[in-house]
Amino acid sequence: MKRRDFGKVSLLAGAGALAGCKAPGSREEEGFSREGDFYREPSKKLPVREFDVVVAGGGTAGVVAALAAALTGASTALIETKGYPGGTITEGGTALHSYYNLWKAFPGVKKRQVVKGIPAEIVDRLLKVGGTTGHAEMERGFDYDSVCTAVDTELYKLVTFEMLAEAGVFMAVNTMAAGAITENGVVKGVITESRSGREAFLARSFVDCTAYGDLAAYAGAEFTVPNDYASVNSIGLGNVDMDDYYAFLKKHDAVGQLARGLRSGEPDRLVRLSGVNVNLPEEYHQEAGEIGMSGTTTTVHDNYLMFIKFNYKVEGSVVNRDDVSKAELILRQRQLRGVELFRKFLPGCGDAFIARTSPSLNIRRGRLITCDYDITHEDVIQARHFDDEVFVYGFHDSAPRLQVKDGGTYGFPYRALCVKGIENLYATGMMVTSDHRAHMSTRNTVCSMAQGQAAGTAAALCARGDMGSRELPYDRLRAQLEQDEVYFEA
Repeated sequence: MKRRDFGKVSLLAGAGALAGCKAPGSREEEGFSREGDFYREPSKKLPVREFDVVVAGGGTAGVVAALAAALTGASTALIETKGYPGGTITEGGTALHSYYNLWKAFPGVKKRQVVKGIPAEIVDRLLKVGGTTGHAEMERGFDYDSVCTAVDTELYKLVTFEMLAEAGVFMAVNTMAAGAITENGVVKGVITESRSGREAFLARSFVDCTAYGDLAAYAGAEFTVPNDYASVNSIGLGNVDMDDYYAFLKKHDAVGQLARGLRSGEPDRLVRLSGVNVNLPEEYHQEAGEIGMSGTTTTVHDNYLMFIKFNYKVEGSVVNRDDVSKAELILRQRQLRGVELFRKFLPGCGDAFIARTSPSLNIRRGRLITCDYDITHEDVIQARHFDDEVFVYGFHDSAPRLQVKDGGTYGFPYRALCVKGIENLYATGMMVTSDHRAHMSTRNTVCSMAQGQAAGTAAALCARGDMGSRELPYDRLRAQLEQDEVYFEA
């Protein structure tokens, strides 16, 4: 058949399909059922997919959880609403905090990489394709973090997608977790929505990495919505040179944080800067304050600031669609005002433009899911360790005001991942830890990644051993984590 003829046949076949077939969500109903302000949806048989482990949310923790589960030998599905993995790491665009303890702020304290395993492997893979600055040591501002690990957000999407494919994870992208199937306090499945229609993903173990706690809430978990943070939609700024930005800050005695690492493949280049309000023009300071713009930025490439942040406290609730819709518009208006501010004040930025935004605002906390243990402020800053810890961590986002004691680490207990009252469901990342002060550590990207490895590994062991999450022997989990190069303090 000639190509031209094939095209005609294909077009006719497509027209026939449109004329004779129904979309997955369409239904023929005998009667329209409305009860006041409600519509009664008819029951429907859903196609079923079965796995050992299902991870809801392919973001910061979800990528690592799915990789951990698959590499532990479990058949694993990852459900992600967008068409790519990465979550806050790719949408926020900020540096990853932090693979190391805060050794530089405490003279005499040993430098230690305290998060290893899968999160470290991701950075190694990014280095091979020029997608990260590497672990660049901070020259200034090291009482906040000892290193800056910035990543190329687009390459992060690709590299993690490839890693998931290599591990054999079933990637259900462009798919929303829309409900849960539970029985006697045990999660049995996740209801999904996509252009392929509604489906039921059944499994033995589940990990909620949705950031908003969607799966846990659907499953009947206890939760609150603190709304105790501003939300963000950061941008990448094109036609802006990091060196020009540094010269501007230096001229006004306003350099805060500073780190040098790999930039456009060249070592010892500026990759992180922050501005402090010292001698900056008053107009700049006032306008930046009004739009919630931070003076901190990172980059992996020349002529590009990957991370310019705009904060806005959502009025109402971050899990209310209508409240968030209003905030989405306000944040995008702030982005334009921020670009105009750069054009006006920064040398060489007259042609600056927005090169990257998130498809939606980034939260720092959505639903707070109640777990078997709630990590406290004292646990974090007093560097406490636990008999059931699944990794250690040493960064605090409120530093230098709040720091982990003596540049050390605290342990993250297994039971802090187990959703209270529900079996075989783990919650990770920003949805755990009630105390805002402690949450300023546990919500951070690298801590979330480490939580993902712990939860994914535990989920796989439970599924393969046909046991509940509270029946899993800690010694078995610890041995697997150590085998997979998770770091524990001696």
